[in-house]
Amino acid sequence: MPVEDETAKTGQGAGTAQPGTRRPGGRTARTRTAVRDAVLAGLTEHGYSGLTVEYVAEHSGVHKTTLYRRWGGVDGLIADTLDLAGEDRWTPPDTGSLDGDLRALATEVLQSFTDPTTAAPSSAVIAAAFPSERAAAALRAYYTERFARCEAIVDRAVARGDLPGPRSTLDAGALVRALAAPLFFRLFITREGLDEKDTEQAVALTLAAARAGVFTTGE
Repeated sequence: MPVEDETAKTGQGAGTAQPGTRRPGGRTARTRTAVRDAVLAGLTEHGYSGLTVEYVAEHSGVHKTTLYRRWGGVDGLIADTLDLAGEDRWTPPDTGSLDGDLRALATEVLQSFTDPTTAAPSSAVIAAAFPSERAAAALRAYYTERFARCEAIVDRAVARGDLPGPRSTLDAGALVRALAAPLFFRLFITREGLDEKDTEQAVALTLAAARAGVFTTGE
């Protein structure tokens, strides 16, 4: 679930959109993509404290006056970068079993934050959410939407009989978060790094908890 995924979507008209909100496609979409790439490059190179509107202007080819008018500043630029990342067509893995789906999802997290092509920008955006409240809100919205997509994993598991039903009694969001939580803890709290052993442990713990009824709401 890398945060720099490609996107393409329409949004509000230019006359009503607030700084950093979705815009129509075409030239404006290309501008957003150029700005997004510059923001990610700046965060990767300099971190939140070193990212400036001037840097984004220089590396995106968009005049800083336009950046201030449309995004309001650095926090708005980071928020829109996350908003843009969340507009992609990413879907959770469908391997045919709950075990396989969770393992594939954990592997995606592992690859996103260890692969040299995605690790630095993905980590930089998350790091920016610590000093910036607006970036934190955007990051929370991004992952809330990502986890909502992952509820399909639980839907399929119940339909197959991998998990006891009915589906209405299962907190699918809590189940998926339980898988991701130890992985992100190692990545961003203890900074221990992540490997396949860690993802296997997270999968095993989540499966055991799910089958023990930990995520059953009792409704």
